[in-house]
Amino acid sequence: MASTICNINLVGAGLNNLHEFLSARTQFTRSHMLWPLSNSFLGSSNLCHHVQKCINPMNTKPVRKKQLHWHRQTYCETAGENSVPSQHKNEENISKATLIWRAVKLPIYSVALVPLTVGTAASYLQTGVFFARRYFLLLASSALIIAWLNLSNDVYDFDTGADKNKKESVVNMVGSRTGTLVAAYVLLALGIVGLALASTEAGNIQSILLLLSAIGCGYIYQCPPFRLSYHGLGEPLCFAAFGPFATAAFYLIQGNISDVHGGLPFTSTVLSASIFVGITTTLILFCSHFHQVEGDQAVGKFSPLVRIGTRRGSQVVKVTVVALYALLFIFGWSKTIPLTCTFLCALTMPTGHLVVHYVEENYNDKAKIFMAKYYCVRLHALFGAALAIGLVAARRIWC
Repeated sequence: MASTICNINLVGAGLNNLHEFLSARTQFTRSHMLWPLSNSFLGSSNLCHHVQKCINPMNTKPVRKKQLHWHRQTYCETAGENSVPSQHKNEENISKATLIWRAVKLPIYSVALVPLTVGTAASYLQTGVFFARRYFLLLASSALIIAWLNLSNDVYDFDTGADKNKKESVVNMVGSRTGTLVAAYVLLALGIVGLALASTEAGNIQSILLLLSAIGCGYIYQCPPFRLSYHGLGEPLCFAAFGPFATAAFYLIQGNISDVHGGLPFTSTVLSASIFVGITTTLILFCSHFHQVEGDQAVGKFSPLVRIGTRRGSQVVKVTVVALYALLFIFGWSKTIPLTCTFLCALTMPTGHLVVHYVEENYNDKAKIFMAKYYCVRLHALFGAALAIGLVAARRIWC
């Protein structure tokens, strides 16, 4: 009987020891599973403290305490090695497809589409005529010009070191500066030929002069010996190139000078529409600098965000979007633009609010603020589409 009781006591003690061991192991495992979720905001020292807090060594036997101490030490060392910010890890693990997508910058080509479409719609409002073949020739030529801008920008930023760590730089991806530069200027030549053909067909010399002025703005923006973007003048040049120059030029090209006595008049409606296009295009450029402030500053590129900082830059974005819609209602009230434009463009206000909110929330997060320019592209495309549709609708309704 006594021996049976002793055996039962031994079994009970063994079960207690097993329960204590499994409890401690479960707590450690749960803490371990939380590490991937906490990696982005916990340092190694905080994690070690968390693990030690979860595991109470007083509840275990001496042998288990020694083993658990070894687990904690090994785990804390691993945590220290993995304390690199998650955004840097994400940058290291970007797929080839993502890099190609970023290098191509397909959404940015909306800056070729919107000025052309708005200018064409303004011309249609005035004449009631639409030249489809000329439109698509201008679209293809404009896309070639934008490709030149993107490729040459990568080349010249590579030269200054601004794109040294930019994986999506075309020069870094293909490994040839000369090849990229030659391709860029071949595209520029083809684009200019297309624009010249369209201008000749329209019989309007003013339009090609305006387009050459727009291309000149792009050249002095980024190309040596000017590189005015390094002096914080990129945004004014962008506004002029895509706003008054390009939009007005497309307006003139889409109206045959032979069909309109003396040529198309340069109206306040065209000027107002070009201002809207210039503002939304410039907003894309401005927001593209948020995640590049440190790199730009290191190579002496004094973009507006380098000068004023990202916090004030987020306030500039807010003021710009508010000003965009304020001008919309002012121009609508003064009948500078048709009522249809005011109504349809006002429908894009939620997108404008999205841009402001996103930048205000993420201006200090380099991984997230990268997407700000794409939200601006969305605003640019939607506002431009609404503006163009409003101009066409005004012709249909009131003429």
